[in-house]
Amino acid sequence: MSQNKIKIGIVGIGHLGAIHLKVLDQLRDRVDIIGICDTKEERTIKLAEHYNVPFFKNYTELTGKIDAVNICVPTNLHSEIATYFLQNNIHTFIEKPITTTVDQATALVDLAKKRNLIVQVGHVERFNSAFQSIKHFTHRPLFIECHRMNRFPNRSLDIGVVMDLMIHDIDIVLGLISVPILDIQAIGVNVLTPLEDIASVRMTFENGCVCNLTASRVSDDVMRKIRIFQPQTYISLDYVTQEAYIFKKHQNRILKHSLPIEKKEPLKKELEHFIDCLTNNQTPIVSGIEGRHALKVALDISRIIWEQRKKFHYPL
Repeated sequence: MSQNKIKIGIVGIGHLGAIHLKVLDQLRDRVDIIGICDTKEERTIKLAEHYNVPFFKNYTELTGKIDAVNICVPTNLHSEIATYFLQNNIHTFIEKPITTTVDQATALVDLAKKRNLIVQVGHVERFNSAFQSIKHFTHRPLFIECHRMNRFPNRSLDIGVVMDLMIHDIDIVLGLISVPILDIQAIGVNVLTPLEDIASVRMTFENGCVCNLTASRVSDDVMRKIRIFQPQTYISLDYVTQEAYIFKKHQNRILKHSLPIEKKEPLKKELEHFIDCLTNNQTPIVSGIEGRHALKVALDISRIIWEQRKKFHYPL
């Protein structure tokens, strides 16, 4: 794609889509926002007026007007809408999870490859400055611990906490460990919704690394942390504060080093990366392939959780 501004549209202007619109508005030197689309017309029209962008009633009206689309609709619509735009030769950014099923994700990956199009999936923690600062220090993890706690969101309730929150950490861990998963143990309970609101998972990889993941959307506090233990080193990262520390053994003492981090909004870095990939015809850090991998593991975890609940006759 040329160095000219990228013509982009946004489909889905709910809570997350509105944030995407705000960030893309800050990138007007690189993109032209051709239009926004959502079924909630009154609210979307107000945002369109605020940001001085056109409103479209139907996403098909964007065809022929845009180079790329940003999809922020509920997960069950990802496959249908992404397929439409890829079939019309439009590069596609899809919020996580990529689709509802692995087969749907595979179809998108295959279609994008056939049409030579770029698909990026919105696993935003890959672009957290703190995470990017530790990547070069993570060599041979032996044990990883992830905690992701949120207050009850009153949104994204069409999916459970595994697909809503834990999938971020699943993607991060899969990016750190390049060998297959050997075993998954998982438990979860539904508290305020019909789907799991709290989940605890232990994944064992073929190289012996063990990863514990905990996610909750019924917590009183917000926590997003990862701890990585490897020979002679312990790494601690806080996604919320964008802070990272490395602990190393020196003689008989443990020395703590704070990593210098240039804090920047992860979503802005993520969308800048998408624009860079379009401009330079590069493969995204989180392409459809990585999005599919994270989805598959998340679905396996969800299946194990609900098989366990049925086995012990817990109320569903």
